[in-house]
Amino acid sequence: MTGSVRVVIVDDDPLVRTVLTTMLDGDDGITVVGEAADGAQALIAVDRHAPDVVLMDIRMPGVNGITATERLRRRPRPPEIIVLTTFDTDDHVVRALRAGASGFLLKDTPPERISQAVRAVAAGHPILSPGVTRRLMRQVADEAEAYERARVSLDALTPREREVVVAVARGRSNAEIATDLLMGVTTVKAHVSHILTKLDLGNRTQIALLAHDARLL
Repeated sequence: MTGSVRVVIVDDDPLVRTVLTTMLDGDDGITVVGEAADGAQALIAVDRHAPDVVLMDIRMPGVNGITATERLRRRPRPPEIIVLTTFDTDDHVVRALRAGASGFLLKDTPPERISQAVRAVAAGHPILSPGVTRRLMRQVADEAEAYERARVSLDALTPREREVVVAVARGRSNAEIATDLLMGVTTVKAHVSHILTKLDLGNRTQIALLAHDARLL
């Protein structure tokens, strides 16, 4: 994307909001355009400021971060969402990813990593901590109900689309998938778009979760 990445910060702790705002606003190419103290305020802030990225706390009074993420991702042209958590074992993170978040960060993540994550997510690249994400995904994949849902969903795809699903779940870029599967990048993009539409998913992270649920990896 071109221009400064517009960010809204959502956290019930005013000190956390202040620290994140100070840190990100001082980063070249990122502008904090709004803050919110809970999920309900987040919806209002997004309407008011039209951010590219929302940094969303999970545990907040009233409307929590998971519910707010679900509501935002149902909207036309929603912002990308990075959820924040204190504990990497928090199963709410899995629910947030299912709700449509593009990734998550721990609150003790170094400042430069948070800035990198904001820019990456704004450019359409999910940000997931590899070790934590594998653990969370395995937890979800162990659930029999999730497995059955995933298998039924994948039955709607063509064999070629299923290959693309597996490649996406392995973290391959469009260019890498094109090379691996001997097709053009434009064709890969079309396949990803068709997969999202057919399965009613919001982004590549959800494709990856579905692949892990179905035990394709």
